[in-house]
Order: sequence, then structure tokens, then C-alpha cells
Amino acid sequence: MKTLYRKLVDSHAVAVLDAQNVLLFCDLHLMNEYTSPQAFAGLHEQGRGVPLPGQNVAVVSHIIPTHPVMKRVINDPASALQASNLKRNCERHRIPLFDTNDVLQGIEHVVAPEHGMVRPGMVILCGDSHTTTYGALGALGFGIGTSEVEHVLATQTLVYRLAQDMHIRIDGQLPPGTTAKDLILMVIGRISAQGARGFVVEFSGSAIDALSIEARFTLCNMAVEAGARGALIAPDARAIDHVLQRAPDIDTAERDMALAHWATLRSDAGARFDVTHRFNAGEVVPHVTWGTSPDQVLPIDGLVPGVDPASDAATQRSTAQALRYTRLAVGAALAGTPVQHVFIGSCTNGRIEDLRAAADVVRGRRVAAGVRAMVVPGSGAVKSQAEAEGLAALFTGAGFEWRQPGCSMCLAMNDDVLADGVRCASTTNRNFEGRQGRGAITHLMSPAMAAAAAVTGRLIDVRSLEPVHG
Repeated sequence: MKTLYRKLVDSHAVAVLDAQNVLLFCDLHLMNEYTSPQAFAGLHEQGRGVPLPGQNVAVVSHIIPTHPVMKRVINDPASALQASNLKRNCERHRIPLFDTNDVLQGIEHVVAPEHGMVRPGMVILCGDSHTTTYGALGALGFGIGTSEVEHVLATQTLVYRLAQDMHIRIDGQLPPGTTAKDLILMVIGRISAQGARGFVVEFSGSAIDALSIEARFTLCNMAVEAGARGALIAPDARAIDHVLQRAPDIDTAERDMALAHWATLRSDAGARFDVTHRFNAGEVVPHVTWGTSPDQVLPIDGLVPGVDPASDAATQRSTAQALRYTRLAVGAALAGTPVQHVFIGSCTNGRIEDLRAAADVVRGRRVAAGVRAMVVPGSGAVKSQAEAEGLAALFTGAGFEWRQPGCSMCLAMNDDVLADGVRCASTTNRNFEGRQGRGAITHLMSPAMAAAAAVTGRLIDVRSLEPVHG
């Protein structure tokens, strides 16, 4: 009896190195501009090439500016060099590239699945930790380091240390006004930011079955914030339809073989997991982080905690430092905390479904005075669709900035950077110190919650907004 994780590993193991390590074949390797330069340099020093260029894809996303201009120019010299090096390396090795001004450019974890590159049963690697996103389609994805990027480029394989199996079963129904983002924030809060360390997590249960594919992307994307080395959801009819709609290269004969294989991609009855957690989706409420780790999170009606004297010394230090950094008072209500900035985007929540959810809140309202609000679509395709649906016009009419696609303010690697002391309601995945700018304060939440913060100027339960008539 095998878990889905072990089935994927065993089917991709080129060789068993020892009891804990295998040589793992990689079906798809994604690259970006900031983790690939040293890898290519190492290849060239050794006189090596890339034997399977078609199973590698590159995207410029992290350092790219998102200003709403027709033609984007990377003005920062170091960033421009990273982008030009990536282009030169891709041309040299015949690797497909979504470059700076490609109409389909975007965040790697949005671009790859929307173009049918991600399929059930694949192993997908990338020099970025949120590669766990692809588990939403039954693919084993995880982040790798720069030296590993070089190894994958040269051999299309990776020396891989086996993980343990964790099962997170979530049954019940998400209440109205809550989302997959609230669900995963609740889970991280309960098991901690290290609770899945060393594990690949498989999500299952009636609540997972009910999630859209885009919601499953959000869930798997943020599993890494609990320390997970991977996240998986067994592919069901919804996932398979999602893939087939975006993979026109799968012809009739291949389709039958693919469907037969994909039907086997689930944990066997009786398969043993090392750890199991169970949650009730009916208990989920809108969640917002208060500290500097994704597990420092509360329901929106919560009160800022103090240092718990019963906790271990490391937790006490972390809590005390988080309170200093976020400038929140112990015992203060999280709801009502003023914000100066709102960011809607990222590989966690920059897809069309996320923008629709935010637009539903914004419709008939305007950005509050003193708030700067930005919407950054996750890809060129998402941007075009949002514009065709009228979402872009709705956002700009309400006072939001409608930007070009990219990682943007998820991390301070481009020119979308917050100033010291600015408090941001953000749909991103990390709220570390300085993540969005030196001294900037990040509160993670869903797109609907971020939109509610934008139109009220404060952290607020989106469910409490009065309906807009007319």
C-alpha cells in the first residue's frame, strides 16, 4: 500500500542511492532570473550543455517592474543584468523564455499551469519555494537551491532526500465569506510554521473536493509556510478537466493513456501516513496575520496576543520581537487596525478567481482616503482576461492602481517596495520582517479581506460590510 507521494517518487526514481536518497527524474524544470545565473555559470565552467531544453522553461518575474506602461524597462542595473543573462542563457541552450515584454509573461507559478505545462503525476522543480503550488493538480513540486538548479539543467535529475508522509484531512463546508486562504492560514496557525517540516502533505476530505482548482493552488502554495517539502491533492475530475482544457497537445490516443494513469494517482486504501491531522472547514472564519511569521495568525475578531510565559524560550523571543516589529499593542483588537497600503496579487492570490473575489467587494465602493491600493495580475493572460471582464476598469474607477504582471510587492526585489512603518493588507504568502520593504509591516489575508481593507482603510471582517445598493 502506497501513498500518492511515494507513488510519484517511485515512478520517477532513476536510481536508489541509499535508504533515504534517490536520483529523481524531473519532468519540468522552471527557472527565474534570480536563482539561475550561478547555475548557468557552473554549467559553462564545466563545458556542459542542457540535454533536454524542452523540459525547462524560464520566466522573468521577481525583479521586473510592474508600472502600467506599454513597454517595460528594467532600470536597476543589477536586475537588468539578471534579466539579460537569463535571456542570453536561454538562447544559448534553446530554453523557452517568458521574457520581460512577452505578452504572456507572469509569475512562474501562475504561468506554468495556465498553459498546460503542469499535469498530474509530474515531478516539477524550481528555484523557488512555492513550487508546492502544483500539488493542486496532483504533481509533486518543490523548490531547490542554486547548485541543484545546475544539476537539473545538466542531467534533468536531482539527488533527492525522501520526505515523510503527512495527511491533512479537511471535511465540512467553508462558511460564506471565507476562502482557501483563510483555511490554510487557520491550518498553519494550528500546526505552526514548522508543523510540516520534513513532510510532504496530502490534503483530502470533502472540503478539499469542493474547492476550485485556483483555490487548491492557494492551499498548496502556502503549505510550504508550515514547513512542508511538498503538497499534494489527488487529481479528480475537476483537476483533469482543468488540465485537458489547457493541453491541446494531448490527442485522443494519449488522452486515454493519460486518463488511465491519472486514475491511479491517489493514496491506496490503508496506506500509512506518518502523521495525520483533521480539521473542520465549518470552523473557518476570515484570518489575518498579526506578526512576522505566517503562523502568527488570528481570526479577524481576535486580540493581539502577548508573550506566553508557558511557551518555550524561542517562541517567547519570536512573539516579543514580532510585537516590536509590527508595533501592535498586546490585547488590542486586530479588527480596526489602520492600513496605509493594500496589495492584491502574487503566486498565492493573483489569478482571475482572486481578482473576481476582490472586485465583488470593491464594486460600488472606493479606496479609502490615505490608502494606496494596487492590483497586480499574476500573468499576462490573467491581465487580459480581467480587462475583458471589466475588472480592471472597476478597480481603477474605485481608485486602485492596475499594474503589469509580476511578483511585485510580494517581496522587495523590484521597485514596488514599502517604506518603513507602512502597514499593508496583503494577499501574499509571507509576512517576514522586511519582506515588503525595510520596516514595512505585512498582514496576510484573502483577496476579499484585502479589498475590504482598501475600501475601509482598516483591517475588517469582510462579512461585516453593508451591502451596496444601486
